[in-house]
Amino acid sequence: MPDIIRLLPDAIANQIAAGEVVQRPASVVKELMENSIDAGATIIKLIIKEAGRSLIQVIDNGSGMSETDARMSLERHATSKIRSAEDLFTIRTMGFRGEALASIAAVSQFEMKTRQAHQELGTFLLIEGSEVKRQEAAATETGTSISVKNLFYNIPARRNFLKSNPVEMRHIVEEFQRIALAHSTLSFSLLQGDELVYDLPPGKLSQRVVGLFGKSYQEQLAPCKEETDLMRVNGYIGKPEAARKTRGEQFIFVNHRFIRNNYLNHAVTSAYEGLLPEGNFPFYVLFLEIDPRHIDVNVHPTKTEIKFDDERAVYAVVRSAVKQALGTHNLAPALDYSADVNLMDKTMSVPALSRDQFMAEQLGTSLQRSNLQQWEKLFEDERPTQSRLFSPQVSAVTVKSETQPISPAEEKSAFQFQQKFIVRPVKNGLMIIDQQAAHERVLFEKFLSKMQTPAGNSLQVLFPQTVTLSAADFALVMEMETEIKALGFQFEVFGKNTLVVNGMPAEAAGKGEKELFEGLVEQFKQNQSNLSLPLRDNLARSLAKRAAIKAGQKLSKEEVDALVEGLFSSRTPNYSPEGNTTFFIFDTSKIESYFR
Repeated sequence: MPDIIRLLPDAIANQIAAGEVVQRPASVVKELMENSIDAGATIIKLIIKEAGRSLIQVIDNGSGMSETDARMSLERHATSKIRSAEDLFTIRTMGFRGEALASIAAVSQFEMKTRQAHQELGTFLLIEGSEVKRQEAAATETGTSISVKNLFYNIPARRNFLKSNPVEMRHIVEEFQRIALAHSTLSFSLLQGDELVYDLPPGKLSQRVVGLFGKSYQEQLAPCKEETDLMRVNGYIGKPEAARKTRGEQFIFVNHRFIRNNYLNHAVTSAYEGLLPEGNFPFYVLFLEIDPRHIDVNVHPTKTEIKFDDERAVYAVVRSAVKQALGTHNLAPALDYSADVNLMDKTMSVPALSRDQFMAEQLGTSLQRSNLQQWEKLFEDERPTQSRLFSPQVSAVTVKSETQPISPAEEKSAFQFQQKFIVRPVKNGLMIIDQQAAHERVLFEKFLSKMQTPAGNSLQVLFPQTVTLSAADFALVMEMETEIKALGFQFEVFGKNTLVVNGMPAEAAGKGEKELFEGLVEQFKQNQSNLSLPLRDNLARSLAKRAAIKAGQKLSKEEVDALVEGLFSSRTPNYSPEGNTTFFIFDTSKIESYFR
């Protein structure tokens, strides 16, 4: 039998490596900007066209490369930062794997211009799909300019998996924001086509936050500092009253490297316990400085996941720092940007959750709250309240055969139970309806129907609300402007990344305009991350989720009847848009069995 194992050609090996490193245009932005920082650049310029599909260009004034280094940087596992395996445990640079440029050049038309300060001429390289097309001397500025054109041009299947331009641009802006936050002493700019999205001069962290997210953040920042033998924490947290319904801007950096870590996010949010309304999220940007020997950054190709050798201690310090900052803010509401808040070592005095306890708490808290509410609701006043939850126009009821409906007189005996369910007699037993799931189904079908017309019914608001979005979210909204207005929202551009909302869907009367609009954007992004849905389905589902009545909300008798009628007028009454059951029948024979 002939030998069948062969070495892969370099071009194919690089494309496989690119599958891990280059997932989307934002991945290229991250790698190129981090290389510029490692090269000692003080000015970094990012230019984007067509959300990175046609061009991603990063220009810096860093140290530049010699001709030999420029060519070597495009070889796999070529790096200037690692000499031995032990170096992996003292890493302080942003990049170190030595695979980024080779991977990017394997899936794009790649151009590099670079020159060191002592050289008269620099080097120009043109590479397409890992193949060097041109290499020559060139006149260029000190530093490096890299252009990545037509990303995934040679892998059409990968290119087809890219999301819409607004979505990809949002990911690019998020990467830009993280890097700009981590290095406030450097100058950054971002151009999208001909539009200057950001122009950030070097300055303090507080100034960088305001430059990225708007002047409204200047009044909500509270400084956060703590130092222990293990680590240092510094940064800013948002005041509780400025928390928003959307998860928004929450950043944790370890040794100036942005990380994703739900365990540490929980440490921050638990410090806000009792200070935030349910469903609100605080702003925070926190920097953790820790000896690299206590962490492992070589966990994931994107380097956004790391391991700590003592996670519980890190959790305790972070939680303590945030609680102390909140306490200091309560005593001195005025923010002094020059204040030096030195905090005591709280590592041993504040109990930290283990990771297992953290996961158990996530499951247990909701169960405890639910059980407590059941006992409370047993004794609370059941006087009905009036609210405008449902549209007065309801079509004729088309009840599915399995419900075996009863007479109209009996049907009127439907009632709300525990402010979660609607109980309604049917011929073969009791129907129990989940009020939230049912209302989501009703609204979802109404919103889908509305988007078939140019402009949906809208309720004019008495006091128009301004909504300030991130640059990425603003671009996303403007891309979907026609569909959002078809839902019933009326809004106009009101300055940079700001909208004024003049009208809202009539079906969502009684909801806050600003809260509902921001919630729609946040829910749309969540759905987009977890599901593959057409644009209109996603919007209709997102708005239905945010506008629907919730468990714990009292309904009048009229609202109960309207919800029941609306549910069984829908095309698919059995399930919510997310696939949850909206009702079930508690069979009479089952009820009788309890009395035998």
